[in-house]
Amino acid sequence: MSGHSKWATIKHKKGAADAKRGQMFTKLIKEISIAARMGGGDPDSNPRLRTAILKAKAANMPKDNVERAIKKGTGELEGVNYEELTYEAYAPGGVAVLIEVLTDNKNRAAADVRNILNKAGGSLATAGAVSRLFKRKGIITFDGEKYTEDQIMEAALEGGAEDVTASDGIIEVTTTPEDFEAVLNALNAKNFESMSAEISMVPDAEVALDKDATSKVMKMIDRLEENDDVQNVYHNLEIPEDYEEE
Repeated sequence: MSGHSKWATIKHKKGAADAKRGQMFTKLIKEISIAARMGGGDPDSNPRLRTAILKAKAANMPKDNVERAIKKGTGELEGVNYEELTYEAYAPGGVAVLIEVLTDNKNRAAADVRNILNKAGGSLATAGAVSRLFKRKGIITFDGEKYTEDQIMEAALEGGAEDVTASDGIIEVTTTPEDFEAVLNALNAKNFESMSAEISMVPDAEVALDKDATSKVMKMIDRLEENDDVQNVYHNLEIPEDYEEE
């Protein structure tokens, strides 16, 4: 759920994605619920809910789970009220980190985030210091063993994508947030099955660290992502293609 496609890909290849499927579904349900609460339960008139449902479909979430999450958000079923928070932070080595939280207890969430940062040698940043280093983009990824870059590129650019790149067996389509849904629908119409599809925060530039420092930062990011209140973690750490999680 990091929103950093290269690292999401590494975890996918290592089989960790399946192990974290339950946690992923929990976070998707929270996102769907709050989108429905804020903008209503009709995805046709609620762009945020539409995007959350598309993301749930890309993660193969059962339709029943999606419908229950919407009803909890609209109040048809009893649910939990979540608050949205964003923390800006620095990891060791000056790596910029954005932490998006959906929580029913903001004091607990704040304490947990601070604790994880402090233990790893990170720190909270002033508002705007980190967020200005990122741009919101749509990111859709495909398995390079199933499809060629040319196949995806043709359909993606026709749909209005900004860019298509291929690296380490993964084809990545980048869109503006406004065009994300149209591009994803265009690719779905051609029967291309995505590995992931989400609106993400993409760094303008990445920070390269040595192997030990990279490992320390990645462990901190893992701990943040494993926290139940943390919805997404975005960062500008450059991850070497030969990086292996310890």
